[in-house]
Amino acid sequence: MQKVINILMDNAIKHTLVNGTISVRLTGDKTKIELRVTNTGPGIPTEDLEKIFERFYRVDTARTRENGGYGLGLAIAKSIVEQHQGKIYARSNPGIDTSFVVELPQG
Repeated sequence: MQKVINILMDNAIKHTLVNGTISVRLTGDKTKIELRVTNTGPGIPTEDLEKIFERFYRVDTARTRENGGYGLGLAIAKSIVEQHQGKIYARSNPGIDTSFVVELPQG
């Protein structure tokens, strides 16, 4: 799970504009634990939200080349989360913020 956190934080740092913010929230109840990493910035278009977890997929290839990376991080994160019987997904408000949410079963 440390690798998942590293991937999500790395993405948040890369895609947060100058003077933007990153927040991390960890909550839980009797059935699940939820980790949410949110960053302000350009966001992700709705049509790309499901695709971003595919290997080698990049929302904006010009920006990604500038920041480095191969488009594997989120695919790796998804694989790790699923190995722990959890799920990972993203929510985005383009031009405002993006949140990556990891839900893991409690217990």
